[in-house]
Amino acid sequence: MNRRIAHWALAWGLLGGALAQAQDIKTEAPAVIRIGVATVGVGNPIRHGGTSTALAYADKAIEDEFRKDGTKVEWIFFKGAGPAVNEALVNKQLDLAWQGDLPSIVHRAAGVKTKIILGSGVRNGLYLGVAPESNIRRIEDLRGKKVAVFKGTNLHLAAVRALADHGLKEKDVKLINLDPAASAAALVSKDIDASFDYVGLFNLRDKGLAKIIWSAHEDNFKYTRQTALLVTDEFAAKHPKAVERVVKVIVKYAHKYSDENRRAELFDAWGKAEYPDKIWREDFIGQPLRVRLSPLLDPFLVARYKDAANESFDLKLTRGKPEIDSWFDRSYLNAALKELKLENYWPAYAANGQQVGR
Repeated sequence: MNRRIAHWALAWGLLGGALAQAQDIKTEAPAVIRIGVATVGVGNPIRHGGTSTALAYADKAIEDEFRKDGTKVEWIFFKGAGPAVNEALVNKQLDLAWQGDLPSIVHRAAGVKTKIILGSGVRNGLYLGVAPESNIRRIEDLRGKKVAVFKGTNLHLAAVRALADHGLKEKDVKLINLDPAASAAALVSKDIDASFDYVGLFNLRDKGLAKIIWSAHEDNFKYTRQTALLVTDEFAAKHPKAVERVVKVIVKYAHKYSDENRRAELFDAWGKAEYPDKIWREDFIGQPLRVRLSPLLDPFLVARYKDAANESFDLKLTRGKPEIDSWFDRSYLNAALKELKLENYWPAYAANGQQVGR
């Protein structure tokens, strides 16, 4: 009997040791954290703006968080935007990624295992620019025209959605795939008639090279674009505490700059990146910082991703409609909000865009 008890004790001891070792693996900080960013940025070292993730990047806040652990943080910027990030995810070259809704939908539909863990760049604008002397005055005037949009990015779906709601199918216009830099050059040279783009169009307008005839914010919330921070399932399983720490750092920045008293400071920080601060000021006119900088994974954001999944399938950009609800993992965000006592700080929105609480 004593010998049998000894055997059981040994077995339980080995099992306990294995479980403890597994737990240590999950809590131990990783040697490196590779974060993909779906934009090329500017300069050397690279600068970019527009989101809470960009603010944390500029201050090296995630590097500071993990410095005591000896963890190296690598930021990888992609000229090819979301589609290039997807390629890196497929090749297991990233642990986390910031990208827009459409490319995220594409990689999920293709079976790439990720979790959406933080909103970072929600309700981003969309603008339609034309040449200064153009007689195009509204979206309906684009029929038969050459219109640039960066296909495969969240600009693409938002533009197609806006076209459809104004009576135009994708085949009714000549959509040309150009990245923002090429689109701007083509608009100036009049090789295209119009361009769907973001705040870069303000640069052209201020130089007298374009005029903006339509804005998503002035039309309907559903034409805005969504971006989020994702983590691979593999990295999350191995290093859940590290993921939680990354999320907490970015939530701190979202909170800091959601303060309306810091509006000028926010735009000054972003003004050191791709676009002057006055452009960000205009893009944010009439929009509370708590709305644009919200990290919440609320019903509004989920609904936009569901819309994106349906539209991607209808446009034959994906072979199927991926399941969306379980993709959103709020555990890391909820832990950060609770620890920072921010559970009720940001307003949440329903699928129809109406505020449901604070």
